[in-house]
Formats: sequence, structure tokens, C-alpha cells
Amino acid sequence: MQYNFSNFKTEIKKVEEFLSKEYNQLNVGRASPMILDNISLEIYGAYQPIKNVASISIEDSKTLRIAPWDKTQLKVIEKAILASNIGLSLATDESGLRVIFPQLTTETRQKLVKVLKEKLEEQRITVRRERERIWDDVQKLEKEGKITKDEKFKAKEDLQKIIDEVNKNLESIFEKKEKEVMN
Repeated sequence: MQYNFSNFKTEIKKVEEFLSKEYNQLNVGRASPMILDNISLEIYGAYQPIKNVASISIEDSKTLRIAPWDKTQLKVIEKAILASNIGLSLATDESGLRVIFPQLTTETRQKLVKVLKEKLEEQRITVRRERERIWDDVQKLEKEGKITKDEKFKAKEDLQKIIDEVNKNLESIFEKKEKEVMN
């Protein structure tokens, strides 16, 4: 019997997707509506993401336009964005909000790369935890006599190949984002 890695591969794919999503939400000096995805505000007694209460469009490379469907909620949206502390400037007018992405300085870019590295390391730790969980499971199966020693070592080799591939993919995601930040 060979160890089934399909659930593990699914979990690891989620780690890669999570890292990509985290990176997309960072301000790299270009207007991106995704940066607002994690900001929610209390409206009508429930917490809602901004995209559920307003239309978000890109005005130019440095500016987003937020047009709330209920104009009375403009101040609530503005307060939520400011409270999120993601380094964006806001300008309010009669039709909504302008979210302005500041020009990145060299120092800001270097700080951002540090954040990218921290997020990469967090995901590597997640991968290591998953690897340990799977390895413990494989060893348990061998102790129970459900797999042989040879199958255990084959599973270890397969596990390492998957881990190497995942680490390579995570590094690739990081390098792509780092290049985007530094240019």
C-alpha cells in the first residue's frame, strides 16, 4: 500500500494561494482593489467588506475610486480604511472617496521586502508543520503494520519531493513580488 498524499497536496496548494493573496493585498505603489479586501466595516449591524457596500474602480495607476451605494456610509468607509493603517491617503468628494497610493521610497520598498520575507517564512513554517504531521502519520502506519519499512521510506522520498516543489513555488511567488516592489 502506498501512502496517499492527495489531501496533503490540496492543503499545500492552499498555502501557495494564501501567500499569493497576502502579497496581492500589499501596497506596492500601484492602485489595486485587492488591498481593500481585508477591510470590513460595521454597516446595518453587521460587518461587511467594502466591496459589498460600494463599487470600487481604478481611476489611474495611483488612485482607486470608492462610490458607496448608500452615501450616508461614506464616513464609515473612510474611518475603516484609515483604521486599517495600510498607508493610503484618502480624499472625499460628493460622489465618494479617492484612495491614493503614495509613491514608494527606497526605504519603504526595503521595508516592504522585509514584510514579504516575513510572510514567506510564515508559510514555510506552515509547510513544515504539515510535513511533520504527514511524517508522523506515515510512521504510525508503519508501527501499525499497515505499510512496510520500504513503503515508509518511499513515502518519505515522495514527501520530500512535494516539499521541495512547494518551497520552490513559494520562493518563485516571493521573487516575482520582490521584483515588482523594487522596480
